[in-house]
Amino acid sequence: MSLNPRYLVTPVALAALWWLLTRSEPGAWLVGVPAVIAAGWAAWSLGAGGHSPISLSGLLRLLPLFIWESLRGGIDVARRTLAPNMRIRPGFIQYRTSLEHSSARVFFTNCVCLLPGTLAADLQDDRIRIHLLDSTLDPQAELERLEIAVARVYRERTLAPGAPS
Repeated sequence: MSLNPRYLVTPVALAALWWLLTRSEPGAWLVGVPAVIAAGWAAWSLGAGGHSPISLSGLLRLLPLFIWESLRGGIDVARRTLAPNMRIRPGFIQYRTSLEHSSARVFFTNCVCLLPGTLAADLQDDRIRIHLLDSTLDPQAELERLEIAVARVYRERTLAPGAPS
């Protein structure tokens, strides 16, 4: 029985990332080894579900959006919550995603919190319940743009934007 080398790529990459993040501190491996093993097992288990492989070009195209929205979202939340009049009007919306694969939906749901004033609260099938800091704003266009970027990562052919419900 031989081990397919492709199963080693994720744990080796995760171990290298851990090594960089902890500045090669030997004591950090007490946490790092179990974390790398658990993350490698999770990646292998989730990847075994028969979903389409991740597109490297789609992932690279998502990266600038990810960084920009992280900065924009963090600044927006800080500005709203630290202002003397605390400019928030919380509420919820439902968003229907057209992403087909469950891993793409989960990834998209996790990325929703990058958008200013949003937090994904629940995922049920193709519907995501999203908490808004300001319910008077409409995040529809931003959600659609993010969904299209995630669809590219997962090589989804359906790039139809979601619809609120």
